[in-house]
Amino acid sequence: MTEEIKRKSRRRLNGIVVSTAMQKTVVVRVDRRMPHPKYGKYFTVSKKYKVHDPEGVAKTGDMIEIEECRPLSKDKRWRYVSTVTPVNA
Repeated sequence: MTEEIKRKSRRRLNGIVVSTAMQKTVVVRVDRRMPHPKYGKYFTVSKKYKVHDPEGVAKTGDMIEIEECRPLSKDKRWRYVSTVTPVNA
């Protein structure tokens, strides 16, 4: 009898590539819009993630999709999935 491994689905985010200076790693900025707790006005909150991109597909300015994964290094916990919008589009 084979048991199915039930695994929690991994988070996926979209963000813009801001740096490709490292080998097999890109830095991606993910923006979220949050309302102010008191006044309700929306503002943008940004966070940068280091993403594993072994083939070097992502270019600066691309909108890409990233997925959470196991720790690959000290700072890398995300993996490149696909390009949503290329730089020239």
